[in-house]
Amino acid sequence: MASAFSATSSLGSSLAPPSNRLSSLVSVSTNPFGKSQAFAQRKARFPKIYAAKQLHFNKDGTAIKKLQAGVNKLADLVGVTLGPKGRNVVLESKYGSPRIVNDGVTVAREVELEDPVENIGAKLVRQAASKTNDLAGDGTTTSVVLAQGLIAEGVKVVAAGANPVLITRGIEKTTKALVAELKKMSKEVEDSELADVAAVSAGNNYEVGNMIAEAMAKVGRKGVVTLEEGKSAENSLYVVEGMQFDRGYISPYFVTDSEKMCAEYENCKLFLVDKTITNARDIISILEDAIKGGYPLLIIAEDIEQEPLATLVVNKLRGTIKIAALKAPGFGERKSQYLDDIAALTGATVIREEVGLQLEKVGPEVLGNAGKVVLTKDTTTIVGDGSTEEVVKKRVEQIKNLIEAAEQDYEKEKLNERIAKLSGGVAVIQVGAQTETELKEKKLRVDDALNATKAAVEEGIVVGGGCTLLRLAAKVDAIKATLANDEEKVGAEIVKKALSYPLKLIAKNAGVNGSVVSEKIHLIQPENENFRSGYKPKLNKSS
Repeated sequence: MASAFSATSSLGSSLAPPSNRLSSLVSVSTNPFGKSQAFAQRKARFPKIYAAKQLHFNKDGTAIKKLQAGVNKLADLVGVTLGPKGRNVVLESKYGSPRIVNDGVTVAREVELEDPVENIGAKLVRQAASKTNDLAGDGTTTSVVLAQGLIAEGVKVVAAGANPVLITRGIEKTTKALVAELKKMSKEVEDSELADVAAVSAGNNYEVGNMIAEAMAKVGRKGVVTLEEGKSAENSLYVVEGMQFDRGYISPYFVTDSEKMCAEYENCKLFLVDKTITNARDIISILEDAIKGGYPLLIIAEDIEQEPLATLVVNKLRGTIKIAALKAPGFGERKSQYLDDIAALTGATVIREEVGLQLEKVGPEVLGNAGKVVLTKDTTTIVGDGSTEEVVKKRVEQIKNLIEAAEQDYEKEKLNERIAKLSGGVAVIQVGAQTETELKEKKLRVDDALNATKAAVEEGIVVGGGCTLLRLAAKVDAIKATLANDEEKVGAEIVKKALSYPLKLIAKNAGVNGSVVSEKIHLIQPENENFRSGYKPKLNKSS
């Protein structure tokens, strides 16, 4: 009874006004055992709260229905962006301006549903979009719609009593066979088609398509094309030759062109030091050899202290030596990696005490060669002389292996930057817009177009508009014949039905009946000239 009463009184005190609660604690503390009583009261007033997991069993099919509802909500939202007549989605941003996007994976990442089970369904499909974005960079909406189709058709047969494990096995075997068929159907993209591929992905924007095609023509198909946010309202393209990084000369006294405020040397030697140069005597032998040989010298070090820097500047101003110096790009471990990249490009040896090289004892054999170097206040560009192509290729392959092992997007981005710098020529597309919202939307479109073009160069192109997927569906019957189990054949049939979903949605977004369009495409024979072109929604009724 006493325990029941004490629980009630503590509950009552927790509901009392703050002043009463405080006075009750003070009065209790006058008791010799007041501290323990006060602690007990506090403990009763603030009970432990556990974050319990909700358990949902699929006894009456409600759990699967909720999962499917979450999948459908996400897929229906993302699906409106599919096709040439796809709509945009406006995303609210808690910080900054809202975003207008036409990119499936960006929309999918923003979706958080209130119901926890529905949210699990949405997350499952979001993974498909994210993985497609990581591997191909485009086609994220199509992957979401295909996932929706597989789930919609699969739920029907599972509800009828089919074995989901065998159905999954049938789906996996069928998709593996269809991927092999898809590779046979693809054809290598020609240079004249690159602009079309990019333009289609950018929403039929041929300005973007032509710009991407021009960029690839300048740096080659395997060259590096990157995006930047421009400062004007117009899009622009420029090409950076050689390795460029954000580090300028240490002292303005190194400039050779006072009008442009830059230091420019041809057939230059490079001296790379992964430590701070503290004493001019340590580099005197290198400087003397540069004076004797009459060649320009570029020193890249972690830092150069005042005394050796003054020595370099005085000799440069007197005309004794052609020289420039800058701090190594990057910080910490990345700084050492950048120095190794520069060494690979120029054939230099990086001076490090860890490998037994002491600054005061090295000679001209550690110097690298560059065809041209240009230093400004903020940037440095190094153009190789072409003698280290094999070393650079090995270095690039090494960095690509690091990208595959990297987990964080930031780390992957920095590694890709290093590949771009080593590749010798980087095309930069600057995306311009009037407002920040427009800039973000345009940048996403151009990024999609660039990724689609890179994928086309790597693996070829097929007929678009969902037609290829529909024609793959016609090959499923032959694959079904190779499957031994009847329920595996049901899995193959699910894939066949799901393959028609993207085309029907493209047609629906264009205001046309998807089933009618699907039948028309089925009737086109391989010998027909329209067989090599996809479904194109009419832009207006008269066209």
